[in-house]
Amino acid sequence: MMAVVLIIISYFIGSISFAMLIARMHGIDLRAIGSGNLGATNLARACGKKWAYICFALDVLKGFVPVIAAKLLIIPASPSAALLTVWLATGIAAILGHIFPFYLKFKGGKGVATSFGVVLGIWPYYTIPGLIVFVLWAVIVLIWKYISLASVIAAAIFPIVMIILTGILKNWYFSTLWPLILAAAILCSLVIFLHRTNIKRLLDGNENKVLQKED
Repeated sequence: MMAVVLIIISYFIGSISFAMLIARMHGIDLRAIGSGNLGATNLARACGKKWAYICFALDVLKGFVPVIAAKLLIIPASPSAALLTVWLATGIAAILGHIFPFYLKFKGGKGVATSFGVVLGIWPYYTIPGLIVFVLWAVIVLIWKYISLASVIAAAIFPIVMIILTGILKNWYFSTLWPLILAAAILCSLVIFLHRTNIKRLLDGNENKVLQKED
């Protein structure tokens, strides 16, 4: 019963669109700006980088807080595959809440920041591969200055890194961690699918860059 309550609460927490709320504070309908996406990158175009950083941090917390709460309340130190699935379901609910908020006709953001929060919270199974992939993400952004490119590559690499770590790290077993690996593959595929318009703009050379000096 506690698990069901946590999953439902996680969805509602994830459905809070900080990007939309911050844009509305500035009198802006973010869905009519730029890509129309309710995320930090589009918010940067509408309200500036400072608000985008704040939004990113809040979106990360939407994923981080529910999985930490689940860990403290129902997940033991050495969880079984079944309990790992419950733990994961709490995080997935927050991500789906961000991507498909019910009060916005199920049209939210792309879930990258909230997914990162979930990754940080599910220690160590998602956190270690997540930090490795985050370093790769940051390097790609610094070199090519495309958030979308970095996000797509990071999503594609994350399940592979987790499989490699499960194969080489002590006390990491495929028989226990398979729900996390399967979910990582599905969620990362969803993140890539949600970036399909960005991928098209990248191929066409029309995608917006970040970290560029203003004229």
